[in-house]
Amino acid sequence: MRLLSILFVAFAVLTQAPIAYSEPPAPALALAGVYEEGVDLQDYWVSEKLDGVRAYWDGEQFWSRGGHLYRAPGWFTQDFPAIKMDGELWMGLQQFAELSGAVRRVEPEDESWRKIRFMVFDLPGLNETFTRRVAAMKERLVPSPSPFLSMVKQRRAADHDALMADLDRIVEKGGEGLMLKRGSSLSSSGRSDDLLKVKKYQDAEAVVVAHLPGEGKFEGMLGSVRVETPEGRQFHIGTGFSDAERENPPPIGTVITYKHYGFTTTGLPRFASFMRVR
Repeated sequence: MRLLSILFVAFAVLTQAPIAYSEPPAPALALAGVYEEGVDLQDYWVSEKLDGVRAYWDGEQFWSRGGHLYRAPGWFTQDFPAIKMDGELWMGLQQFAELSGAVRRVEPEDESWRKIRFMVFDLPGLNETFTRRVAAMKERLVPSPSPFLSMVKQRRAADHDALMADLDRIVEKGGEGLMLKRGSSLSSSGRSDDLLKVKKYQDAEAVVVAHLPGEGKFEGMLGSVRVETPEGRQFHIGTGFSDAERENPPPIGTVITYKHYGFTTTGLPRFASFMRVR
């Protein structure tokens, strides 16, 4: 009888449906619109737009915008506060390629992570206006409890001319642009005018659908990629690639970020140029 009971239990265990494991949902983050002259700047804060990797700290670990885990070393985050923080993992100006490779390693490399800082620009878990969240960031992060954690400097926006002067200064030193955040806005997700990016150019994302061979000095390498936008429009991008990227181009199906300068009369990006793999 005991043997039959054991066999029955074993049969039940073996025949039950497998447990389905799923990835955690992507964090609900605010996404930026594009600044245009004419926006009333009276209620906005302005900060530098860092060329880093967007990261969400849930109080215990880092998540990407798409819901993937960034495996930071324990010593890197040991003094981080157990609060939700939105920001950028950043290595310095024009260091995006090295940074991107470092944060995506399954096994973190200490030497690389010692060059990285988590630059915080919001506290999305705080149900207050952004102006109050700025005050809370200063209270919690200035001075910082960790050498690897800093608050992105926020200051009140003035007017369009002052904003453009700030943009010129940032771009001249090799920076990417500025960010505007509405002071009266509460934490929210998705794209809205509460968060705006201010840049010399616009950027967007598209999926690589084909590789086209190069000619002349690029013979035997990538000449351009054909990409498709979320709206289903296709066009070619042939500039912005390094020689190494032309020899090993972004695989078909990869989402890339490209920059452009407005749109043609047919609605396609003007002077589109490759920036990076998303």
